[in-house]
Amino acid sequence: MATEALVAQVKQFVALAKSGKPDDAYIGYATLFRSVEFRTYPLEEQRQAIKLVANIKVAPSRPTPAQLDAFRAAIDPLSEILGGLGAPEDFQWLGICCMVTGDEKRAAELFRTGLKLERDRNPQSDLCGSLMKWVAAV
Repeated sequence: MATEALVAQVKQFVALAKSGKPDDAYIGYATLFRSVEFRTYPLEEQRQAIKLVANIKVAPSRPTPAQLDAFRAAIDPLSEILGGLGAPEDFQWLGICCMVTGDEKRAAELFRTGLKLERDRNPQSDLCGSLMKWVAAV
């Protein structure tokens, strides 16, 4: 992430999470993802910031309200990133956000689409394995 303002914000959120205040970090991410300024950053930088929230191994069984809000806030910018970049990993991040927020049907569709794209690109990749795990989880 090359944009200094975005880097500074993200570092603040990471520090909050590491200091035992994950809900404060999630509140910050949700505010960031909904901001007009966030949409002005390059798509790759938006993706990297959202990945810090969406890069989870399993969906939380009982997400906190702040966590849910951060995942909800990531859906719109991720949908734009998907339209602009359309990489298989974008399908995974958006699918995870949908799954955490309760839209398992959409999540399953996104995971399957991302998996098909990644299999066509590199069937032996770690991403392919990750997407297969998410498909099995929904």
